[in-house]
Amino acid sequence: MPLRSPLVLLLVLLAFAGAAQAGEVSFAQLARSSGTPQIPGLKLVYLAPLGDPALAPWKNIILHQTEGPAGSALALARQQAANPKKRGVSLWVETDGTAYWATPENVVTTHGDGANRNDNKYIANLTTYRQVVAANSIGIEFVGNHPDVRKPPTAEQFATALVLVRFLQQRYGIPPERVYAHNWIDHKDARYCEGCELAERVRAQGYVPQVSTLTPP
Repeated sequence: MPLRSPLVLLLVLLAFAGAAQAGEVSFAQLARSSGTPQIPGLKLVYLAPLGDPALAPWKNIILHQTEGPAGSALALARQQAANPKKRGVSLWVETDGTAYWATPENVVTTHGDGANRNDNKYIANLTTYRQVVAANSIGIEFVGNHPDVRKPPTAEQFATALVLVRFLQQRYGIPPERVYAHNWIDHKDARYCEGCELAERVRAQGYVPQVSTLTPP
């Protein structure tokens, strides 16, 4: 039956808006939970369960690419889990989009090159030079651009990046402007711009974490 009454139409629109808001709150609360939360649209395998996000030091997110072969994410995540302080990151993403959380979330891994870029080539580096470093930045590695480093991430990796970064933003209260490609902050590799396509797409979402849900439920 057609909706001829403006009042009825308004009520329907309000119902849809309420449902959308409820879904967003549910995502925000889930993103702050402990254990092994599963996020809709994301296949996330935990090698270390999550704890209290307030104990983690993360203020930034850095997106990396490994220059490694497809199929290597799980092995690399297991190596990181066995030795969290080795050069690497907290999260590893396979070409099929599966993400592996390797280390306890409050453990600082060794990644990045000290935020040594100060040339404003990709972004303004005034607030990143020597400031966006491993001690305050959680890293995600996307595997599979071997042997041609210019090979872009897969469609599945791009899809995972959009959800996974949103999850981390909400969990740690990180605004979109603090999501970085490795090459934006480090003189990493002249052959290609590492992580740049991923970071551009993620930032384009414009996701802003809900401050009211930044205390654990």
